[in-house]
Parts: sequence; C-alpha cells; structure tokens
Amino acid sequence: MSEQPSRYTRSFGGMTGALVVTVLFVLAFVAWRGLFRGDDDDAVQVVDWQESVGLAEGAGLSVVHPRELPAGWTATSVDLAATGDPRWGLGVLTDDGDFIGIRQQDASVDELVERYVDEKADAGDDARVTSEITDTWQTWSDDGGDHGFSTELGDEALLVYGSAPVSDLEAYLGLLTR
Repeated sequence: MSEQPSRYTRSFGGMTGALVVTVLFVLAFVAWRGLFRGDDDDAVQVVDWQESVGLAEGAGLSVVHPRELPAGWTATSVDLAATGDPRWGLGVLTDDGDFIGIRQQDASVDELVERYVDEKADAGDDARVTSEITDTWQTWSDDGGDHGFSTELGDEALLVYGSAPVSDLEAYLGLLTR
C-alpha cells in the first residue's frame, strides 16, 4: 500500500489559527450564555418560619423563636423534629447578609457550642440582655469571629450563634419569646 499525500498542507500557522478560532468561539458562547442567565441561581431561599413554629406548638413543643424579624432580615432555614430527638433550629440573614442561628434541643450547651460555634470556642463572661427567655446569657466566641449566647431551659439547651456582629445577636436575643 502506498501512502498518498494529504489533500491540504498542515502547518504550525494553520494549527494556531484553528486554536484561536476555537478559543474565540468558546468565549463568545460563554458571553452569550451569561446574557440570558437569570440571577435566581444566587438568590436566597426564604422560608416561612412562623408556620414551623405553629407546627411545633401543635406537636406539643415549646420552641424559642423571635416575635418578629427586624426589617430586612430573612429566615433562610428551619430545622424541626418533633419526635425521637426533638430539636428546633432557625437560620436568619441580617440586612447586611450576616448569619444568625438558633438551636434548641435536649443536649448540653457544650455540645451545641462545639457543633455550631467552634470545637475550641472560648467561654466569655455572662452577658446581661433582657429577653422573655432569660436576662443572663453565657457568651462564647472563636478565633474566626463567630459568637454565641447560651442558656439552659430545663433539660434543653438554647444557643443563639452566628457571624453577625454582637450587637445584632443581642438585638435578636431581645426579640425571643416562647
């Protein structure tokens, strides 16, 4: 069998040109797709936390929750389990996009702090923040800027924690009720 020459001449310049055309095509496609892509991919998912409070009360649980959220704050997650190991959790974003969470369950404060603030969180001084739950809160912090406020409610532990400034956390504590 004899080898026949190809129908076109292959050169370094030709391969470079083909590569440039391919890269331009990919860039044009990405730009075109970006024009028609919605902003919904990064949108915060809002949850109806009041409905979860009603469900908890209907199941015989007395959960600690805010009376209302300040203007611009958004509830983004709820964790409610009424059977087995009852627990309640609510995640909120402040108007600045900082996180505040609340956890209430039959566990020790140390367990909740280790899980939601930091394994090596430092206990601080007690804080005096007036709320319907208690006026004295144990404080916690870590090296990453997270803070927590805890108290015990009978057999349950309550932890309010997050990356929000301490002033926002304290304002949230003042809104808590049962």
